[in-house]
Amino acid sequence: MRLPRSSHPLSVSIRSLSGLAVLLVGFLPTVALANTGQLTCNPCTLYYGTIVVGQTETLPTTLTNTQTTSVTISSITTSNSAFKATNITLPLTLAAGKSVSFNVIFAPTATHWEGGKTTVASNASDKTLTVQVGGVGVGSESLTPSPATLAFGNVPVGTTATLPMALTNSGGSNIILAQTQLSGTGFAVSGLTLPVKLQPKQTVTFSLTFTPQTATTVGGSLVLPNGSVTIPLTGTGTSSTQGQLAFNPSSVNFGDVNVGSTGTQSMSATATGASVTITSSSSSSSLFALNGASFPLTIAKDQSVSFNLAFTPKTAGGASGTLTFISNASNSKALENLSGTGTTPQYSVNLTWSASSSPVVGYYVYRGTSLKGSYSRVNSTPDPATTYSDGTVASGTTYYYEATSVDSSGQESVPSTAVSAVVP
Repeated sequence: MRLPRSSHPLSVSIRSLSGLAVLLVGFLPTVALANTGQLTCNPCTLYYGTIVVGQTETLPTTLTNTQTTSVTISSITTSNSAFKATNITLPLTLAAGKSVSFNVIFAPTATHWEGGKTTVASNASDKTLTVQVGGVGVGSESLTPSPATLAFGNVPVGTTATLPMALTNSGGSNIILAQTQLSGTGFAVSGLTLPVKLQPKQTVTFSLTFTPQTATTVGGSLVLPNGSVTIPLTGTGTSSTQGQLAFNPSSVNFGDVNVGSTGTQSMSATATGASVTITSSSSSSSLFALNGASFPLTIAKDQSVSFNLAFTPKTAGGASGTLTFISNASNSKALENLSGTGTTPQYSVNLTWSASSSPVVGYYVYRGTSLKGSYSRVNSTPDPATTYSDGTVASGTTYYYEATSVDSSGQESVPSTAVSAVVP
């Protein structure tokens, strides 16, 4: 009982394995309270996300008298001392159809979840109205925006310019971004659904838009309370018609790319309003490149041009960068956010052989790193199949394999002729 040697040798193939890690992020549910009395709230849930202990964050809510008679608000109390209602003088009489706003400050004193309710007492038919409040105290946070400022340049009045934004958790603990605060006429956030949980080194991308109402320069800011980050915003409304450069997609994620390999993606640039001439482009990271483009390049009105992008990671881990296009468009410095993850390739060696001509219960596979050296058995029990996949190999190593057959008494045949496998 033995394996044939020369006529039926072992055959070998090397297969690259790829894995996908799926992260499921859960958040506390938002509680929506139905108000059937004369007094209603909007919003009725204030969720602060993660706030550094020793710092404070303020969120507003609005009370509205929805009926035909006045309501007197006598008190506003909180069930948790980490929250405090401010910016309202009581008692207060609210006429029919009128609204009043007040603020609730969250000041965590410890690194844990804080929750409770703010109760509004009045002579309305429902007597008390409850606003749910909650947040998480944390030791520290480090939220990094890219870019640090956004300049929309010249934008024709009545049109909208869009720029991408990326936020990265550059610290060592989770950050829950539950809110943003935006100031400045014509600015808006697009594509960001809150709350967002960012694990360390994780990035979220979204866009900001600018729609000028008048032909003037406007300033504003995007404030991110969690990381005490303020992103200045500027834009100028123009009365003359000027082209605008729009990208699709607004940001590019290359996903997982093996270290030393190159991943490719495509994007398109569209000229809206008028023709646009792109004079140059630049990348903030050597890992990302724009391939095959030649400038200056003029894009006719309402026409698009495709570009090829490349990502070549040098080390394992996440990477991000920004591609900047310089043009005569109203958004003269249009940005495209780029991201990707470098991964270390994994391999397996697949072996096959012909079945023994004698009755057997299975086969043992042996492996060594030298043709004439010692071999170690890689399967603990006889495998009845005539195939085996060795997924414990290391990159850059040459392996040698032999196989034996095993009968019902446990006796092994002599080894088969060795075969080699070179793992890249």
